[in-house]
Amino acid sequence: MTPAKRLAFIGGGNMAEALLRGILAANRMRPEEIVATDVRDERLAHLETTYRIAVSSDNAAAARQTETILLAVKPQHMDGALAELKGAVGEAQLLISIAAGISTTTIAAPFPCPVRVIRVMPNTPALVLEGVSALTRGRHATARDLETARQLFEAVGKVVDVDESLMDAVTGLSGSGPAYVFLVIEALADAGVKVGLPRDVALALAAQTVRGSARLVLETGKHPAALKDMVASPGGTTIAGLHALEQGAVRAALINAVEAAVRRSQELGKR
Repeated sequence: MTPAKRLAFIGGGNMAEALLRGILAANRMRPEEIVATDVRDERLAHLETTYRIAVSSDNAAAARQTETILLAVKPQHMDGALAELKGAVGEAQLLISIAAGISTTTIAAPFPCPVRVIRVMPNTPALVLEGVSALTRGRHATARDLETARQLFEAVGKVVDVDESLMDAVTGLSGSGPAYVFLVIEALADAGVKVGLPRDVALALAAQTVRGSARLVLETGKHPAALKDMVASPGGTTIAGLHALEQGAVRAALINAVEAAVRRSQELGKR
């Protein structure tokens, strides 16, 4: 394991909290090795009380006392955060960013010295330790830095390595993808209600069906099309439903959604 030593969260929102909870639960770090910053006093109070970590409203001060700095601010707030960190981050520290659309080059640009940057795209299932995170490293980051980030993010789910040129695609698929799946679950539950099921039963059936189907894909290694064919018997109910989905262009709609999210990620990265 490659330790992060001391860790600063710059931004204490939901994703930062999910990662914090996972890191502590997996014993990757101890509370006294972690500090978190945020602009909201109530958020800092929550993190301090719940996780027994140090908190601060001073980004620069938090960065100076740590070896690893995790940038967990929204993309539109990144410029301000980097400006505050400009005089507090040196070559000995590692910057890890989870901001959508912001390249490692952009993150490194404000600093007067070469800085080591790892860029990560996690997703919201990290809140229940079932996330997937894509990692890529900047020009000056080392293989050891990548391993440090891997150890942190494996605490909240799976981790994959990608070339930075593919990070916008990751954002559009797995970063935004949970919202598409939530929409599918909601629609399936609504359909269950429409055909007579109680709302709570319909939602439970829909959510567990999606969960179990995903697990089948991951654990069997079979192509989704092969698994789909296992369910769709000749002249049966499933093939009739699949025909209706094809008429509704569900495939095209999902592909279009990913492409739209990728374009927006690219727009966010233009400085």
